[in-house]
Amino acid sequence: MEAINETHVSEPGLVVVDTATADDETAFAFHAALAALWAATSVERTTRDAGQAGVRLRCYFDMCQPLAGPGGGGV
Repeated sequence: MEAINETHVSEPGLVVVDTATADDETAFAFHAALAALWAATSVERTTRDAGQAGVRLRCYFDMCQPLAGPGGGGV
């Protein structure tokens, strides 16, 4: 995976999440669970490291922008 730099987390509340899972389905389910709580980048594909089992997924979240729950306003 690429290094995380200051641009990725330039202000409080920005989060970079690198996930390693057994398969694509698990990685996308994990992203969807977090994206239901906070504003998130979209993800379309996972990556594989040669010689390593499983897949990796990097996504970005803005924890300062919570999504609306039932009956709430929001993004």
